[in-house]
Amino acid sequence: MTNLKNRGKEASDDALFGTAKMQLKLKEAVTDMHYFLSRGYGEKSTLSLVGNRYRLNARQQQAVRGMSASQQQIEDRKSKEVQRQDLEGKEICIDGFNALILLESTLSNGYVFKGQDGFIRDLSSVYGTYKKVKQTSQAIEIIMDFFIKEKIKKAVWLFDKPVSNSGKLKQIIEETAFGNNLNWEVQLVNNPDKVIAESDYIAITSDAWILDNAPASFNLMKYILSQMSVEGTVISCE
Repeated sequence: MTNLKNRGKEASDDALFGTAKMQLKLKEAVTDMHYFLSRGYGEKSTLSLVGNRYRLNARQQQAVRGMSASQQQIEDRKSKEVQRQDLEGKEICIDGFNALILLESTLSNGYVFKGQDGFIRDLSSVYGTYKKVKQTSQAIEIIMDFFIKEKIKKAVWLFDKPVSNSGKLKQIIEETAFGNNLNWEVQLVNNPDKVIAESDYIAITSDAWILDNAPASFNLMKYILSQMSVEGTVISCE
């Protein structure tokens, strides 16, 4: 049997994110990003400017980008955010890789980042291949517990079809659904972001583009961190 790895943190992450001095620098960078984004400046050029100003490396800039949003984006996303008490009997659409990898990172005590919009993001990426880790099964179980506890009517999981091992993950989730009598459907599609954004279902994601374009969303990681005693290393810009 293959030994599974953690999703975890990179060796340099404690130095990049773990100290009070670095966290203050990131917070100031996010404040500056917010200022420029709210005035219509482009994200890419602003991130380059702010990154140079605070001497942030690529990984730190990625974190700042994930935490930053314009005032208009923050207000729009919050206005579409569904609350826990309104989930019963509803249908949700789960951004599969986004939700699972974020949970896996949190469960393995990797650094995750709470944005100005209240959504939590991590620094992991799929890069064409998804590899199951030690925390994958637990992450699926946590989402199952959430689904059952909040009496959700149906969940559609969407995964990027071109990503290697997406088919295996589909099978694992379908077996979980069958074994627990869950109304889950798993689809492999070429562009999950677009499908989720155009769906009438409540989006379960922290992806900024989907949040800006979907009709409604639910902040699953905020819920999990507050409801289910999952500890994580959450860096906040507040």
